[in-house]
Amino acid sequence: MVDGDSAFFMKELVAVVGASAYAFLYTYVMLALINFITPVKVSEADEVLGLDESIHGEKAYDEGSL
Repeated sequence: MVDGDSAFFMKELVAVVGASAYAFLYTYVMLALINFITPVKVSEADEVLGLDESIHGEKAYDEGSL
């Protein structure tokens, strides 16, 4: 059996949930702000082609060498 007061556990639980909610909201707001300035996600066409080829115009790995 665990000895102790459940009030302390509830305080810890509230602190963890509060910190998690703060971190989530702060990250969400920052990503929205960054996305407003520059897109965070590339287009699906660039993703399918590969970012090295779509951004730099070259392939990073020689797929047929092995």
